[in-house]
Amino acid sequence: MQSIQLTFQKLLPGVTGKLNRTILVLIVIMGFSQLNAQNFRKRPKTPNDDLVSFKVNDDSSATFRLYAPDAKKVELGGDVRAEKIERADNGIWTMTTAPGINPSAYRYYFNVDGMRVNDPKNPMVPDFRPMVEMVPEGKTLFWQKKDVPHGLMTIVYYESEATNSTRRMFVWTPPGYFTSDEKLPVLYLLHGGGDNDTNWPGQGKAGWILDNLFANGEIVPMAVVMPDGSIPIHTFAKDLVNNIVPYVASNFRVYNDAGHRALAGLSMGGMEVLETMIYYPDQFSYINVMSSGWWTSQPENYEKYDKLIETAAPILKSTLKYFIFTCGGSTDGASANTPPTRALFTKYGVESDYSEMEGGHTMYVWRHDLSKFTQKIFK
Repeated sequence: MQSIQLTFQKLLPGVTGKLNRTILVLIVIMGFSQLNAQNFRKRPKTPNDDLVSFKVNDDSSATFRLYAPDAKKVELGGDVRAEKIERADNGIWTMTTAPGINPSAYRYYFNVDGMRVNDPKNPMVPDFRPMVEMVPEGKTLFWQKKDVPHGLMTIVYYESEATNSTRRMFVWTPPGYFTSDEKLPVLYLLHGGGDNDTNWPGQGKAGWILDNLFANGEIVPMAVVMPDGSIPIHTFAKDLVNNIVPYVASNFRVYNDAGHRALAGLSMGGMEVLETMIYYPDQFSYINVMSSGWWTSQPENYEKYDKLIETAAPILKSTLKYFIFTCGGSTDGASANTPPTRALFTKYGVESDYSEMEGGHTMYVWRHDLSKFTQKIFK
């Protein structure tokens, strides 16, 4: 170290004191950086360096890979399951699903010796949870990003009196929102159980769906609010009507009447939709209950809501412009709950449409539901 300092004193005899010490520190830092770079280059290469952790196969199966040389057991978890799991001698675990998986975006994780592990090779933002898009090469689906003008997805924080806390939601506004002075109608879009407000913007691809529909002139300009519904159902209904709707009306250029409001939700979010429309029947004119309804194994709920719907029915019949139940067909675990729930509304003269598509209790179905519903409302 002394030799370095003496060399600089010979080269720059006028540099002394603090400046001299600063130059010395910089030289030392550069020396350590060079040493670290040399050590990095010397690091032994592992099979993980060139590992491709995900691939869609020609038979519409998917293969996942994880480098875990010391693991005793590795499994695939999330929305997909592995039909075949193999471990290579180099420590790479290969997990392959059954063929014929529907093109969609799926959440997944690895279970390594009982511990849940996110894919270290997936660059997806952690808040949106790791996902993969199982789409054949060369195809672009209605929910994927296209070369069209894009709306703005805004993260908003608001104060909730219902929970006595600060809560978060996402708001999509269409292209041109900030250069226009026209008011917009609003769709409130709810996620399912175990998720949060990132579900629709992330796995749901709501932003891309809305961008593409808007670019094709298939939806009217609207704002779409995606709140966090991961609180008790009745509490969320209060939060939505008393906090979220007023906040949106005060902070976005939107209409503030029931005729310009829509409400849709999947699974648990569908339960929140039902709760809201029954306790606040004058607040929304367009309703979509996706893959949801009261459990047939809990008949007490039908007794409770029978009376509540009877009370709310006169207001609902004057407020509703479009009301639909949708589900994912015979493989949708919630499909059995939908008919008896819908029948309660019909009993008191609140008519609704119904549609289903085979696809199960999955976002594969709910993306289609969102696309179809938004094309029907506010027209």
